[in-house]
Amino acid sequence: MPETAFETLILERREGVAHLTFNRPLQRNALTHAMMRELEAALAVLAADEAVRVVLLRGAGGNFCAGGDLNAMGAMPPSAPGERDPLYAPHRQYGDALARLNSLPQPVVAVVEGAAVGGGLGMACCADVVIVHEAAKLGMPEPRWGFIPSQIIPFVVRRIGEGPARYLAMMTETFGGGRAVELGIAQFCCASEPEIEATLARVLASLRKGAPHALSAAKRLVLSVAGASEQAVLDAAAATLVGLLRQDEAKAGIAAFLAKRRPPWAE
Repeated sequence: MPETAFETLILERREGVAHLTFNRPLQRNALTHAMMRELEAALAVLAADEAVRVVLLRGAGGNFCAGGDLNAMGAMPPSAPGERDPLYAPHRQYGDALARLNSLPQPVVAVVEGAAVGGGLGMACCADVVIVHEAAKLGMPEPRWGFIPSQIIPFVVRRIGEGPARYLAMMTETFGGGRAVELGIAQFCCASEPEIEATLARVLASLRKGAPHALSAAKRLVLSVAGASEQAVLDAAAATLVGLLRQDEAKAGIAAFLAKRRPPWAE
């Protein structure tokens, strides 16, 4: 899907950073099935683009993402006995979009402001670095209204652990940026827009110091730990390290270290 065809997202590349903005500000960037499809398409494009060093997620209009659009969810097609419910495929597709976001080879940074509930919380939990405004509202309030944020729950559990995730799912309360840091969802909590921008600048500068292939390999290994045996993870880790050491990127990095200068990708 061409970037110009996106109706609910804005995708811009600047200096190695892909700025992916949720763009339904009047609806607080609430998710529709069309937005989920566009998100998955955009992530597929970015995953294949080696010129992109970092993916930055933000929401237009002061909100990150207010979860599923209940107005859109209200128009439900009828289901037929003995057949799979037609609602299944579009909702399940959002899980695929989250999985693709979670496994992007590039570092993913999320700047969370305003509403970040349900699907918005799920996307934040799929980012590698999260910067949150102290006044943001995060949570899983869907059970209050008789349904659940089904596709985000595995990613929330992986992020913060089973115990805290069970608490959030049962209490259905929303919480602010400080609590998000305490839970491990975010790493930085900021009190103002200037503080967010300054923190983001420091984060991007730090990420640029990492060798792209090495960062990608480290991320892949971290993600593999939960789903493989210790021996399999260690085998893969050793093979990955050897592969990196054989590449020009690592050779240049080691040479730069020994010469006490910046490596090429950090200049």
